[in-house]
Amino acid sequence: MKLPPFLLEHWLNEYEFADPPIRYNLASSTGPGWTLQELLALEDGAARRELESTALSYAPPEGSRALREQIARLHQVDPDWVVVTTGAQEGLNVAYCAVAEPGGSIVLPAPAFPAMPALAQLWNLSVRTYSVDRHSAFAQSAERILEVVDETTRLVLVNTPHNPGGSVIGERELARLGAALQERKIPLLVDEVYHPLYFGAPNPSAAKFANTLVVGDLSKAFSLSGLRLGWIIDRDPERRKRLIDIRSYLTVSSSPITEALATLALAHSDAILSRLNKVARSNLALLESFMESHRDLIGWIAPAGGTVCFPWMLDGRDSRPICRSLAGAGVLVGPGDCFGAPEHFRVGVGAQREGFKEALEIASDVFRAARG
Repeated sequence: MKLPPFLLEHWLNEYEFADPPIRYNLASSTGPGWTLQELLALEDGAARRELESTALSYAPPEGSRALREQIARLHQVDPDWVVVTTGAQEGLNVAYCAVAEPGGSIVLPAPAFPAMPALAQLWNLSVRTYSVDRHSAFAQSAERILEVVDETTRLVLVNTPHNPGGSVIGERELARLGAALQERKIPLLVDEVYHPLYFGAPNPSAAKFANTLVVGDLSKAFSLSGLRLGWIIDRDPERRKRLIDIRSYLTVSSSPITEALATLALAHSDAILSRLNKVARSNLALLESFMESHRDLIGWIAPAGGTVCFPWMLDGRDSRPICRSLAGAGVLVGPGDCFGAPEHFRVGVGAQREGFKEALEIASDVFRAARG
């Protein structure tokens, strides 16, 4: 199976791991990073001693009970519904595999995180898309999604808060969509890796709804991408058994060390999410002022949640040359062609704890030069 080039990862790897690395990373979709020392400092010495005594063996394929209890607390569900995965990406992989069959299709948003359609291709699922674009403020409505569902549909995916658009699908709309799909015996998969970062009213996790699977992880809202830990939540016991079997075939289990660190982190979720909220809200306020000062050249819709937004060039030009110029000046953003929308570019407001204002000042100079 020949998969398409992962353009977003190619772009990020070119600059994030450069020597020296990019000065201001506004392309990242994560929150502000943590070191192992900072994470362990959230606990007393007992946490370090417990980690030192961790057996270097396999973990249960569904994840340790302690970790699943912490994930369940975050989503307010039964711990038995939780299956731990290697990041959210394995959660998607497991869910796709569970529904894959000849002639089957999956319904996805467009644009979307590039792995979503690529993994469908890996499992021989054809892809049908519903538009999540600037013309509708990146809204995801049940009506628009259901228009794309047909007799071949085996799974419908919603990403909320949406990457890269930053939109949030409300509780009522999500309940309506889930109920309509349940009548057709089609499961709803909700990717909510940015939960619970919302800039308006808080939203409950979609795990509360019947006929709904939820994917989450520690990379985005929890800013711990190096742990490579995620999860999938499913209240259906028979389907959950299949998910665990698939996960066992794919990766056997997680590392018990990363599971122990993840358990510690989630036990201190308030402290971790507080840092994220402070950084993201402060940077977003700065970005709003920046966008206002460049409203003749750049269009944008402020995100309702998550750490990213998806501005666009009002004259319709390809943003990649400007993104190259920005990178050359030390400011990294993501070109829109990585998402199939070349006039757009993705900006992250969560990862850069310091220097966001300075990065925008540099960006202002680049955009002024781009006016010609």
